[in-house]
Amino acid sequence: MKKVAVIDIGSNTIKLLVAARGRGRRPEALLSRTIDARISAGISRARPRLSERGMARGVAAVRDLLAAAAVFAPERTVLVATSAVRDAENGREFRRRVRAGTGRAIRILSGREEARLIGRGLTADPALAALRNFYVFDLGGGSLECLSFRGRRVTGAVSLPLGCVRLTEKFVPAPGRPFPAAAGRRIADHVARVLSDSGFAFSLPAGAAAVGTGGTVTTVRAILAARAGRTLEETSTRVTAAELRKLLAWTGALPLAKRKRVAGLPPARADVFPAALATVLAIAGIGRLGAFRHSFYNLRWGLAAELLA
Repeated sequence: MKKVAVIDIGSNTIKLLVAARGRGRRPEALLSRTIDARISAGISRARPRLSERGMARGVAAVRDLLAAAAVFAPERTVLVATSAVRDAENGREFRRRVRAGTGRAIRILSGREEARLIGRGLTADPALAALRNFYVFDLGGGSLECLSFRGRRVTGAVSLPLGCVRLTEKFVPAPGRPFPAAAGRRIADHVARVLSDSGFAFSLPAGAAAVGTGGTVTTVRAILAARAGRTLEETSTRVTAAELRKLLAWTGALPLAKRKRVAGLPPARADVFPAALATVLAIAGIGRLGAFRHSFYNLRWGLAAELLA
């Protein structure tokens, strides 16, 4: 059985997927792991640079994930990086350190490539097989990918600098304190302006679904599951805008120290979580979307599908 491994080096997390070809030639996960490395501190600056500590965490995370993947003896292993490394002035230095520490090269994805591969990953999700016309929003630490599918074909795709780490640095003056309502309004205005300038349009027929991928929607489900005394898998994949608003009101009112103790919310994500929720809510408002369907199938799955084809 052919097996492949994909390591996705993102702004906030570094993720591994080891996959084999399953039914219908779709990728089937053998191992999935995530490490919160946050290599992207300072990404909102005019001239972003990866810090020494961020690069060290990144190299260590890549090394650990390669060791985990090696157990499965994949035929191909691919490392890709997105917004944080793509935008950083010293991104080439980080790539050199990963190569020196692991013997592996990193492929830098353009925003367009990232969006395309996220789209390909989504079409591998069997739970979404019946969807024909739908939007996809993948929120990361450095960027937001927005796609529209008509008849299961991508008709629009943009990658925008609206990641939750980037917007937290830009609009939240004191992340250790409760999230101010004014920051939420500034984020909403900024998202609306950037989305409008990008040309991305909510032009699908009425009733088109919206799919949410990435750590934010996963974390929302994990928190809702913990509050209900269930596992994440036992919760609905449908997350409503009303649930997002209530979650922002609750977690945003907490100082960071207390937010880090919220069950289901990874402590390393607690500082950027309110800005992430504000971003998703801004999208819901602009597109008049009442809910998002959650999927785990995004960039890594798209790359795995491509490697297994």
